[in-house]
Amino acid sequence: MKMRRTMLLLLGVATLPVLAKSQALVDSGDSSSSTVNVSVSTVNPQPVFKYVRPPQTTKLHNYLFDAFGPYPIVGAGIAAGINQVQNTPPEWKQGVDGYRKRFGSDFAIAGVTTTTRYALSEAFHEDTLYYRCECKGKFRRLSHAVISTFTARRGDDGHRVFSFPDLVASYAGTMTAVYGWYPGRYSYKDAFRMGNYSLLGYVGANIGLEFLYSGPHSWLSRMHLNNGHGAPNSGSSP
Repeated sequence: MKMRRTMLLLLGVATLPVLAKSQALVDSGDSSSSTVNVSVSTVNPQPVFKYVRPPQTTKLHNYLFDAFGPYPIVGAGIAAGINQVQNTPPEWKQGVDGYRKRFGSDFAIAGVTTTTRYALSEAFHEDTLYYRCECKGKFRRLSHAVISTFTARRGDDGHRVFSFPDLVASYAGTMTAVYGWYPGRYSYKDAFRMGNYSLLGYVGANIGLEFLYSGPHSWLSRMHLNNGHGAPNSGSSP
């Protein structure tokens, strides 16, 4: 099915912005007259990264940005253009009316996917926002980005758990499209196939969040392109 290649583009563009991080310093310990304690007190304290659960206002802001912001709009426009060239699905034909249907379909798929992810995360009491890795090394950061696609934070301590909302959301949008407005010849197999590519697109979006962000004063920040799908300033990754 020709929609495969467009799902990566749609979900990747629709979920790309970034997050911030903060850190807390550990207590350097009390300074006593012992030789050991004096030597320790002269060393700079090492940072400890503490998770802070995002407030509901932050979650709502990120949801609105991810579902109705510039990324899903631009992503749907590009995907609809590709589908228009490929004439997919052919039942929608060409012309302005055909492009309108394709744009509406791609935008709705992204919207259902995002809504499902945020709604289920609330039901499961999970924080599915992306937190950049505090680790060093490209391979470790890449692994963190990929693993974050299937995990979320839970509880006040922000421990990581397997995320059912993250897994299901990618298939919710495509299943809705196949059974809601796509031509009848498409089936659950097509929806599952498109959902696989949606999930890969989400992986690509997390990789972009991990490696493309360069700080609050970067060009992306000035253009307000790092506001969606982002962790709050008070949070940080372990």
